[in-house]
Amino acid sequence: MSATEYLLHERQSLIRKRLADDGRVIAADLAQQFAISEDTIRRDLREMAAAGLLKRVYGGALPVQSTDDNSILSRMSIKPERKDALAKAAVNRISAGMTLFIDAGTTNLAIAQAIPPGLKLTVITNAPLIAAALMDRPDIAVVVIGGQLDRGSGAVLGSKAIQDAANFNPDLCILGSCGFEVDRGVTASFPEEAEFKRFIALRSRSVMAAVTNDKLGVPAPCAVIPMEKCDHVVIEQDADPHYAEAIARAGANVIRAGGYQTGGK
Repeated sequence: MSATEYLLHERQSLIRKRLADDGRVIAADLAQQFAISEDTIRRDLREMAAAGLLKRVYGGALPVQSTDDNSILSRMSIKPERKDALAKAAVNRISAGMTLFIDAGTTNLAIAQAIPPGLKLTVITNAPLIAAALMDRPDIAVVVIGGQLDRGSGAVLGSKAIQDAANFNPDLCILGSCGFEVDRGVTASFPEEAEFKRFIALRSRSVMAAVTNDKLGVPAPCAVIPMEKCDHVVIEQDADPHYAEAIARAGANVIRAGGYQTGGK
């Protein structure tokens, strides 16, 4: 192994260790750490992604997640403290007397669970888990959209769901996203899911998306709504600041989540 190859191997080993420790790496930080150009780091990350060692995202990389079980129940255990931090920031946009639509998704479930008491809300949802989470809340009237349940997304979808949703014009739509990118907006994994999300979002007076780092800058295959239709975007505390600026320039109100704890009392 040449000296150059050794340095590359050592650098990529350190990148993998930092990824395991921190759950995310930022290209600019790595370039500073190794005293090399960001172009060199981006080339490293491309090579490692091609080898299946990580997942490239805007500004850096994330660990590769197993796709053996991608159901909503399995996703609930992934970084719940980050979703809770997003939820605490998101519920500040909810006012007393609102009619909300809360889309399916584990981050949106955390938002539903974080709604403060006493606001006298109406919550419409196509997610049985979200309806169940609000069942014991006497201050919240819950309306469940009917139709066929998709177990992977945890959402009720299809023509019946759209027919039910046509009866409502929510004040705020809290939209789930499978991917989020400034040039493409909110995106979904498959067409039927995208169709329902688009329908309810365009009927709502305001739209908010709470986006975890792994989805930021990484579009899914199917378009839902463009960036200009998304009024509020809630991002993680350590989300890439350059990407946050790009979202703000596109016209959305950027809400950055506060800190979170992974242990302790």
